[in-house]
Amino acid sequence: MTDTIFAQIVRGEIPADLVYQDELVTAFRDVQPQAPTHILIVPNKPVPTVADVTDVDEPALGRMIRVAARLAEEEGIDEAGYRLILNCRAHAGQEVFHVHLHLLGGRPLGRMLADPE
Repeated sequence: MTDTIFAQIVRGEIPADLVYQDELVTAFRDVQPQAPTHILIVPNKPVPTVADVTDVDEPALGRMIRVAARLAEEEGIDEAGYRLILNCRAHAGQEVFHVHLHLLGGRPLGRMLADPE
C-alpha cells in the first residue's frame, strides 16, 4: 500500500487539527468540512478500504465508533443527532484509501441519498 495523507497525519508529519489520538485511532477536523462539525476518525494502522478489514483490525474499528460518540458529545451534537459515514471504493466516493469514518453534525443533514431519477 502506498503511504496516504492520513498515515502522514497519524505520524505527525503533516499538521492537522487533531481532536483525539490514542494507540489505535486518530481523529482530526476535515479541511473541507461539509457540516459545522466534520471530523475524520482513522485507524492508526492504514487499511485501504472497509473490504480490507481483518479480524486484527476489529479493535481499531470499534474504537473509531466509540471515539465518534465521545467527540459528538464534546462537540455538543449528540442530542440533536449526527451522521457517521464510511465510504468504500469508487462508487461510494472514497478519495483516500485509508479507512476513515466521517463524523458530521451541527445542522440538519437531510436525506442520506437523493431520490432516484
